[in-house]
Amino acid sequence: MTANEFSHIANTIPVNPGIYKYFDSQNHLLYVGKAKNLRKRVSSYFSKTVNSNKTLELVQRIHHIEFTIVNNEQDAFLLENNLIKEYQPKYNIMLKDGKSYPFIVIKKEPFPRIFFTRRIINDGSTYLGPYTSVQNVRELLDFIKQNIPLRNCTLALTDKNIEKKKFKVCLEYHLGNCKGPCEAFQSATEYEAGIQHIKNILQGNVAPVIQAFKKEMKEAAATLAFEKAELLRKKIEHLQGYQASSTVVSSKLGTLDVFSILEENDTAYINYLAVQHGAIIQTKTIEVEKKLAESAAEVLPYAIDYLRKQFNSKATEIIVPMEIDLPDDQIKLTIPRAGEKKKLLDLSLKNVNYFRAALKQRKILFLEEKTADEKQKVLKQLQDDLHIRHLPVHIECFDNSNFQGSYPVSAMVYFANGEPNKKEYRRYHVKTVKGINDFASMQEVVFRRYKRLLEEQTSLPQLIIIDGGKGQLSAAMESIRQLSIMASNGEKDPFAFTTIVGLAKNEEELFFPGDTESIKLAWNSESLKLIRRIRDEVHNHGINFHRNLRSKGAFKNELENINGIGKATAALLLKKFKSLNNIKSATDPSLIELVGSARTKLIRTYFNNNQGVLNTGIPS
Repeated sequence: MTANEFSHIANTIPVNPGIYKYFDSQNHLLYVGKAKNLRKRVSSYFSKTVNSNKTLELVQRIHHIEFTIVNNEQDAFLLENNLIKEYQPKYNIMLKDGKSYPFIVIKKEPFPRIFFTRRIINDGSTYLGPYTSVQNVRELLDFIKQNIPLRNCTLALTDKNIEKKKFKVCLEYHLGNCKGPCEAFQSATEYEAGIQHIKNILQGNVAPVIQAFKKEMKEAAATLAFEKAELLRKKIEHLQGYQASSTVVSSKLGTLDVFSILEENDTAYINYLAVQHGAIIQTKTIEVEKKLAESAAEVLPYAIDYLRKQFNSKATEIIVPMEIDLPDDQIKLTIPRAGEKKKLLDLSLKNVNYFRAALKQRKILFLEEKTADEKQKVLKQLQDDLHIRHLPVHIECFDNSNFQGSYPVSAMVYFANGEPNKKEYRRYHVKTVKGINDFASMQEVVFRRYKRLLEEQTSLPQLIIIDGGKGQLSAAMESIRQLSIMASNGEKDPFAFTTIVGLAKNEEELFFPGDTESIKLAWNSESLKLIRRIRDEVHNHGINFHRNLRSKGAFKNELENINGIGKATAALLLKKFKSLNNIKSATDPSLIELVGSARTKLIRTYFNNNQGVLNTGIPS
């Protein structure tokens, strides 16, 4: 997915916290990530400032994106962790620092330490995880440290060493981060209670920890230890905000499926959450077209059967919003009114509402499949707006592309009935033009395209769009006129039923051949939306063609033609000056500073002997 393509869907991405899933064209899960603001986070992947090769590789593979909305950032973190553990997407592994996920270990030793590790040692220690990243584990450990003081030293705190008073408390004790078991200021029993609190927190069971702190706070208040009571009150608030016992992870829930449904006219939207061992491990929303005005209670069982088979669900309990008939008596149906299961149902409903709203927005932007009637209406509007003689069921659009003022190529896209037909897309190496000349390049590729169609006696498009405005349009028309004369030979002009227009790059103005004034379509009209889509498609097609050629080394750097200038020097020059034209016009001192006087002399001599000629090195 390119940045251009993403720009069309950016406004359909929710601003809620949640997780996002990237899929490739084969529907393989590439990456799972969490976000406090989904739109902001996903947009960052398509930013011009992204410079990680692995991230760029990931972005190029993205075909479509799915989202799951949750209630808060912590829920997003937990759901991300569950999905990564379950599916281990390729890029979650490749884009992390290490080859394995980190664990939190509770070390088997007197007054156990808690820290993160990537190595699991069979020494009787307790390992919790794996977690998604080192950063997430550190955030979790910092949260624990703020609420439950533990030692982080490596002292051998055996009963014998403590009795002999071998150790003294350190700065951590005075900062309140440790209760000083090294000097027997904290007993092993009290320390173990803290360890149990941590286990509860990590397993999503915060309630016992809060209850213990509340009891301790009341005792502190009763003994007039108000500072201690206030500190405990803040910890209780902190734990309540953590919400580890949330809609995303709750060990009490076990394994079950959650379904919600939303109806709109003849369409129903069904969301599915798969929960295993109290954690969401899969989410999916589908659209169902009702044929006979079926009720929600009639549609939902069919969707449940389809989704459970698709994801091979073995859950024996299903949470639903209404009474339904299921043929399997072994499955328990639950319609929750409150509690954790109701929270899951509410979350499912939130996601189905988002899916419906996003789908509507995408249809408005012409990003989703329209019905045949809707497509015909758009084409009819375009026909009326441009006064085209025939309905433009066949549209072709041309665009030129070059890299930093060098290496010109061209691209053409083909739209049939308002939809792209990628099998008919074409890419052109510019053969007859030296240097960068957009007008001449356009003239060449238009001539080549329609000369071939005429020779093959293939039907011509009803509409040809030349991206680039008046200059490119005039160049294209020169080729059309030549072909008309060549092909007609006194017969009917083969282009008689073809309309050619130029599209200005910035103003979205349309020009007809010979007209001095442009046409501006209504900014929100379906006609202009279709033209924008065609324009963006031809841009992307050309840019991808150019990128692929560069990555395969199809472009030869002209500087490498200079005897004495190697690949490393050529790359250095282009990195500094950006283009060959800039290198030609650079001052001698700036060149000498970069490559030395000898190479500067070689460069000057070469360009003086090849004035005005840029060898693109593009294969024909």
